[in-house]
Amino acid sequence: VQLQASGGGLVQAGGSLRLSCAASGRTFSSYSLGWFRQAPGKEREFVAAISWSSMKSYADSVKGRFTISRDNTKRMVNLQMNSLKPEDTAVYYCAADYNFGSATLRVGPASYEHWGQGTQVTVSS
Repeated sequence: VQLQASGGGLVQAGGSLRLSCAASGRTFSSYSLGWFRQAPGKEREFVAAISWSSMKSYADSVKGRFTISRDNTKRMVNLQMNSLKPEDTAVYYCAADYNFGSATLRVGPASYEHWGQGTQVTVSS
């Protein structure tokens, strides 16, 4: 599966952005999908994920502010980001993990086989 992320930009603190990731491939619905981010000088970190069965997981730092969703008919995964903070500034990546049938939603970057290019999110104070 190939992934293409979009929707990043510059926003003031407290604002909102919606990231989208379009995927190719007929087995999209079999993948768990995740969003990760990497700030300058820091390691890539987990943000949110949604399983093939629509189970969701969020990093504590974004819980209650970000919402992940998927549309299998459109082969899209979205990340709605509200109440943005300057510390949310990073390059955001979407990724796919083939684990159809598994009851486990993995959140480690190493578990994800396919990655899109990043999209920059900058939150000004």
